Amino acid sequence: MEILIISGLSGSGKSQAASYLEDIGYYTVDNLPAEMMVKFAEFCVASGGHYDRVALVYDVRAGEPYTVLVEALEKMKSMGVNCRMLFLEASTQAIVNRYKQTRRLHPLAGRGQSIEQSIQAEREMMQPIRDHADFIIDSTSFPTAKLRSELLNLFGNQSDRMGLNVNVLSFGFKHGIPIEADLVFDVRFMPNPFYVAELKNKTGLDKDVRDFVFSFQQTHDFMDQLEKMLSFLLPLYGEEGKTVLVIAIGCTGGHHRSVAVAHELSEYIAKAGYQVTENHRDISR
Repeated sequence: MEILIISGLSGSGKSQAASYLEDIGYYTVDNLPAEMMVKFAEFCVASGGHYDRVALVYDVRAGEPYTVLVEALEKMKSMGVNCRMLFLEASTQAIVNRYKQTRRLHPLAGRGQSIEQSIQAEREMMQPIRDHADFIIDSTSFPTAKLRSELLNLFGNQSDRMGLNVNVLSFGFKHGIPIEADLVFDVRFMPNPFYVAELKNKTGLDKDVRDFVFSFQQTHDFMDQLEKMLSFLLPLYGEEGKTVLVIAIGCTGGHHRSVAVAHELSEYIAKAGYQVTENHRDISR
């Protein structure tokens, strides 16, 4: 059984860290006093494996001497529990900016101190706990995805690292750009099968429409450039920690060109080793 204590400075990302750990199978409890951790650990041990990965968030709001937490850690380890501590911190300026954005009060702000003074006071209070940490993450320059990626590297199993899932979506501009799209490519420059009588009522999934769209050199040139771009971008999105990338390919109505290109692109991305979902939003409109 594993218990991970998440501690650190207010505004450093403890709640976000707990949410990400919950996503990969940890049972999380926020703001649990150290004296209750031992009782909770006993309950988890007695559960017969039902709570085998637990993350407990501990911060300055507990109002306890740091020695209480250290004693709790030692007691849990003596029970045979794999008990470790993650400490999150950030620069004072980063924490100030985060509090300004959320408009929340710092837990120590009621002492008549400025927010900078409150952060410094908390930093001093939490130093002994930091000294006992097994892992320390400075989230100062971390975007959300980077924190998630770091936690996956530290605490995720192989099954948790599902990698980047790519959703290739065709659409028609006259129906609006998909709001979920991360990357949007416009293929309306390609000759339109809509104006070919025998192709008008077919879609880009039909072979003769696909053959028409790809009978032009400009289509092949576009695909070459697009594939080069994605071969560069996809690994970088994966390294950043992004789990889902939506690539939207648009033409006028979403029936012909965008469908044919999206289908071709899906096959290329799948051959590159990524998990791919192919959708055609407007194909039946």
